[in-house]
Amino acid sequence: MEKKLDIININEYKPLRDIVFETLKDAILKGKLEPKERLMEIQLADQLGVSRTPVREAIRKLELEGLVIMEPRKGAYVSDISYEDIIDTLEVREALETYAVKLAIEKRESEKVEELESLNNEFKKAFEEDDIQRMVYLDTTIHNNILALSGNKKLISFMDALNEIMQRFRLIYFNESYNPESIIVEHFEVFKAIKAGDKNGAVKAMENHLSSLKDDIKKVYKKD
Repeated sequence: MEKKLDIININEYKPLRDIVFETLKDAILKGKLEPKERLMEIQLADQLGVSRTPVREAIRKLELEGLVIMEPRKGAYVSDISYEDIIDTLEVREALETYAVKLAIEKRESEKVEELESLNNEFKKAFEEDDIQRMVYLDTTIHNNILALSGNKKLISFMDALNEIMQRFRLIYFNESYNPESIIVEHFEVFKAIKAGDKNGAVKAMENHLSSLKDDIKKVYKKD
């Protein structure tokens, strides 16, 4: 196994098994450990500078969260992200985010919309610098901030549950098949409608944005 992880810093206030779990989970979500990649306890323990026991415990916990698959005689490997998983997630996300923009318009906090525009400009800069990790972070932040504008805590918590699969998907999407210029324009269309108090326009802009994502996903997964 290629060395992808750094030796962890031991935090005396947190159990070692939790530190190892969080380190491996972060590596999966950021694509350092890729879908279908085998997880070898000995190699992971060596890379992290720990014994095999906390690694074994972490892998079992990751299995419970659906990030790792355990199979007899095959061992553990990082779970894949299926086309169906992503489409299902986007459909739920569309319902949440279109409702969020309606609520955001009722709040009409224009200064926060301007913050979104600033983040979108940072996204454009990250694209120009080919900084994929930064693009993933900014796209996530933009959409989370749109939800925050709604002021609905339950809505935000539902979206939080989707963010892990969305983070993994964004890495694949931005690495393999995407149109950043379109994303930037689509984001601004959403922001413009929110600032104008145009509920129908905001919903339509968000629907168009997520529809474009679905079209690109079909290209990545070679689906008709």
